[in-house]
Amino acid sequence: MPPTLFFLPGAGADPDFWRPLADRLPPTWDKVRFGWPGLGAQPADPAVRSFDDLVRRVEARLVDRPVDLIAQSMGGAVAMAVTLRNPGRVRRLVLTVTSGGVDVEGLGGSNWRETYRRNNPGAAWITEARPDFTDRLRGVTQPVLLLWGDADPISPVAVGEHLRGLLPNAALRVLPGGDHDLAQTRAAEIAPWVLAHLS
Repeated sequence: MPPTLFFLPGAGADPDFWRPLADRLPPTWDKVRFGWPGLGAQPADPAVRSFDDLVRRVEARLVDRPVDLIAQSMGGAVAMAVTLRNPGRVRRLVLTVTSGGVDVEGLGGSNWRETYRRNNPGAAWITEARPDFTDRLRGVTQPVLLLWGDADPISPVAVGEHLRGLLPNAALRVLPGGDHDLAQTRAAEIAPWVLAHLS
């Protein structure tokens, strides 16, 4: 049976962020691209006002068989929360340039929150979320593909290396010159890795 893929964007919230990668994966695979209400240019929803609301939004779409989560940046923390809360309902994960629920700034990442609040004053609530799953990541046994770029100031390679050390079944791939948008701008290069991981 073909896998069901949930594509989770970062704080930019655009479901089309994932289109270049999704279009390179088999057309028979079921693909659900999420947008985050009230973030970026997405219309607001009064029911979505916190990080936990985003997690519940994904959980509400879980199907009767395990899904694969493909997540970028802040979406990776959402993916990890969903996995920790629903371990039997997630088959595999692909995490790109994310925190995954660890301290990115402590590992050399730049602080994106101030700029985001200035540019998105109505969505400042997402900058207050700092989920810390460090102590629970060793319990995530699903296969995880970690995709990083070595030119990303927001989530540097050290974050990917840290997650690889915490997750018991993780592999890290580093894309030379990859920036924070590598899942979109370098989709042709990462698609074979994602395909192999999810097949």
